[in-house]
Amino acid sequence: MIIWIASYPKSGNTWIRALLSSYLFSDDGNFNFELLKNIEQFSSKNISLKLNKDVGYQMRISKSWIPSQELINRDKKIRFFKTHNAICSINGNKFTDEFNTLAAIYLVRDPRNIITSLANHYELSLEETFSFLTNKKKIIFPIKAEDKKKDINEPEDFNFLGDWSSHYLSWKNINFCPIKIIKYEDLLIDSEKVFVSILTFLKKFLEIKLDEKKIKNVLRATTFKNLSQMEKSEGFVESATSKKTMKKINFFNLGKKNNWKNLLDPKIEKKIIEVFSKEMKELRYI
Repeated sequence: MIIWIASYPKSGNTWIRALLSSYLFSDDGNFNFELLKNIEQFSSKNISLKLNKDVGYQMRISKSWIPSQELINRDKKIRFFKTHNAICSINGNKFTDEFNTLAAIYLVRDPRNIITSLANHYELSLEETFSFLTNKKKIIFPIKAEDKKKDINEPEDFNFLGDWSSHYLSWKNINFCPIKIIKYEDLLIDSEKVFVSILTFLKKFLEIKLDEKKIKNVLRATTFKNLSQMEKSEGFVESATSKKTMKKINFFNLGKKNNWKNLLDPKIEKKIIEVFSKEMKELRYI
């Protein structure tokens, strides 16, 4: 069965994966990028490519979501997967269901800070990124670096996002599995408290011992400073490639310096609040 680590893009999903992979898949809690392979991005491409290519890629790939998960769950082991997909159905094809999902951890972040991270990651203007955040039909899909110079009409896989608020609500209102919702800002303020709460949540499904020494090692090894230094010295396979220079864009870019109060045009901030006020109030962002 699958435990999802889910978020809208650039909300801190990789940080959660780093914390969990260090704790669950290492002896001492020290982190390295190889550990992230224990919580990889969910992909249905290996099955989707075998389906009828006469239909559009959205139908073809969405039709493979559940069969892919059924194949993964055949041995009845518990596995973690990262996803940016919303809980949705496309042409009646569900992203996941109660037969394949054991639990979920959802990380939510203030959209006023997401927008600057997205702009850096995708090399977009803030106006373009605002359109990204508010697009109710937004889809993203992985593109190989060598494909960035040409149009891709038939992606091998994709994530259906929708807009920021509908993405959050789709996971919040999931009704077939337990879910733990975490605010990125809380993780910044008190990483240890939030991380322990995640481990406590996972104890319902896994045999986990809370080891104070190991927890502190994990927190020390996965600070933004350490992750950023590791990316500079080793590179990071998940970082995007610039369309302009074909060089890697820093994945771990600003950390705590990514503060909308200092970076965001007030006009863009106002537009974000106008669109997402209900959910932002609910989450106490405004």
